[in-house]
Amino acid sequence: MREHVLIIDDDEKIISMLKRALAFEGYRVSTAMDGHAGLQQLAQGTPDLIILDVMMPHLDGWEVCRRIRESGSTVPILMLTAKDDISSRVTGLDIGADDYLVKPFALEELLARIRALLRRNAHSGGAYEPSRQLKFLDLVMDPDSREVYRQGRRIDLTAKEFELLHLFMLNPRRVLSRDTIMEKIWGYDYSGESNVLEVYINLLRQKLEEQGEKRIIQTVRGAGYVLRGD
Repeated sequence: MREHVLIIDDDEKIISMLKRALAFEGYRVSTAMDGHAGLQQLAQGTPDLIILDVMMPHLDGWEVCRRIRESGSTVPILMLTAKDDISSRVTGLDIGADDYLVKPFALEELLARIRALLRRNAHSGGAYEPSRQLKFLDLVMDPDSREVYRQGRRIDLTAKEFELLHLFMLNPRRVLSRDTIMEKIWGYDYSGESNVLEVYINLLRQKLEEQGEKRIIQTVRGAGYVLRGD
């Protein structure tokens, strides 16, 4: 069965272009011209991936993404934004988007990111396998319940933040290169211009250090990142 992509965007030209390109690549495509229509379509059946524009009238992409995640859906979401500032990227990632692409974008890059998201979702089965509780210093993670605590304080993480921290918890004190992290979490290497990993590292640090706790996700210059307490 062909993979189903739902496009939610109020720009008819963007929808037309994406619909033709995705159909040519073999995807089954459905579209919605605003956030409300997109949510209505989701209520009738979950696609394999959602391409979601941020700037839409009445109900913007951020709110649509937030409602999708609050419903418990783990469908991959690729957000399209005309804003290239860090705060816009953080907002989308923090509410549960899996990836973002700044307009104007190259169609080849969009297709590559779609393939990576679908491949990764298929490999993971959309969920983690049951696992024992993981501990590192004062940090505790339960992969089954997807709960994280530090010094008894519960830390709420988005799906992507949880996956990234889970990777670190499985490899304590081991330096993970940028390429390794990108491959494990996103499924392929991003271009050197993308700072999605840096954004997520900062988000995780903010949440893990919210009460003044010691930094445990550390940068190793020229090598990558490591979970350690020294």
